[in-house]
Amino acid sequence: MGSASVGERGKPGQGAAAGGSRQGTKARSRAMPVPNQSNATALPFLLTGIPGLEDAHVWISIPFCFMYIMALLGNGTILLAVRLDKDLHKPMYYFISMLAVIDLIFTTAVVPKMLAVFWLGSREIAFQACFTQMFFIHTFTAVESGVLLAMSFDRYVAICNPLRYVSILTSARTTQIGLLSLTRGAAVMMPLMCLLTSLPYCRDRVIPHSYCEHMAVVELACADPSLSHLYSIVVATLLVGMDSVFISFSYGMILRSVLRLPSRAARLKSLSTCGSHVSVILLFYTGGLLSMYLQMFSSGLAPYAQVLVADFYLTLPPVLNPLIYGMKVKQIRDGIFQLLERLPGLGFSDAH
Repeated sequence: MGSASVGERGKPGQGAAAGGSRQGTKARSRAMPVPNQSNATALPFLLTGIPGLEDAHVWISIPFCFMYIMALLGNGTILLAVRLDKDLHKPMYYFISMLAVIDLIFTTAVVPKMLAVFWLGSREIAFQACFTQMFFIHTFTAVESGVLLAMSFDRYVAICNPLRYVSILTSARTTQIGLLSLTRGAAVMMPLMCLLTSLPYCRDRVIPHSYCEHMAVVELACADPSLSHLYSIVVATLLVGMDSVFISFSYGMILRSVLRLPSRAARLKSLSTCGSHVSVILLFYTGGLLSMYLQMFSSGLAPYAQVLVADFYLTLPPVLNPLIYGMKVKQIRDGIFQLLERLPGLGFSDAH
């Protein structure tokens, strides 16, 4: 960055020397900071990958490449199973499909560029592309939190008020809930992106991370980022905090209703139905909190450890979620088996 600034400032000096006017030089040099800052902001960033482990990038890429392939196959299979099996055309499985789409977006937003850094040394990422990647990560984190809340409500109605389940959670209402989660996520993240992109980035352009992680990028700003920090903390606290409170309340009511069931078999069946949802919820919130606190309170922790935890948080759940639903939800498992049986001919015409 220093060389770019010197080069830009050198041009007015040459013009002044030709004209022999010292006052003209001062006037022009006073006018230079604004365009110079704009040019600096438009420059690309450089991703480090895993700081301190650059020599091992090729080996580190192997598990991430494997997880990406597994995430594509697993979530794609879930989507196909729900699409082709009419028995799965129900709100609960629509919400599972939404999670599968979110997982595909998460991994595709991060892993291909990460592998390009590891394999090809393609460290450069355009300014706009960096913040677009950040927007997708933050937005769909908020969307996933909203979908998990909707799934807890779905289970609450199914177990605590089963007679009204069909009338409350219609297909149209399920779609509206999904769109509302998407709108909410995008709406709360747009102001943050505006705040971040308006900051001048005139320091070192090297991001000590394998993707455009929020805190790592903001540290490169040469202006006070306290407003964006405050906004992100307030939004994260309200959004995730409120969602987790309502999810806890829903499952508390579910547990109370299940314990009142007279039959032990009925209690076990109800609890097993919720087991997969609880596993996914714990995976999402525990991993998110761990990653966030390691970024905020990282004193004494090796930089590569922070980056690896953040990378695994974005890539591991999309691999595990389809496995959790495939193993624990019998209807999903049966739908996958039916899909595999139809693979030789695919039978798309019959599905319609």
